[in-house]
Amino acid sequence: MTLRKRPIRHVLQWLIEGSRGGVNRARIIDSLREEPKNANQLGLALDMEYRVVRHHLEVLEENGLITSIGEKYGKMYFLSMELEENISVYEEIWHKLRKKLKNKETRVKTE
Repeated sequence: MTLRKRPIRHVLQWLIEGSRGGVNRARIIDSLREEPKNANQLGLALDMEYRVVRHHLEVLEENGLITSIGEKYGKMYFLSMELEENISVYEEIWHKLRKKLKNKETRVKTE
């Protein structure tokens, strides 16, 4: 795991709200909030390709938002203690992004 020097709010804003894969990363976080899972279980639960799930898991783990135990296919993923302690920050950012997406969807339908 790499040490980051940015506050968790900034990391969450960048990884969830400010980058292309933010929605998928948020869906993974939400799924891991329910219970720990491996990459295959996440792919099935979220209807995502395995390689896409693995990519997002690597990004989330590198930035200290999730942790893992085990190796290879049996590797299980959990929310990090820091994310659990700051889950309200995550919820605020994810809510804001969903609202933006909903507004964008509504605009497209009315055009």
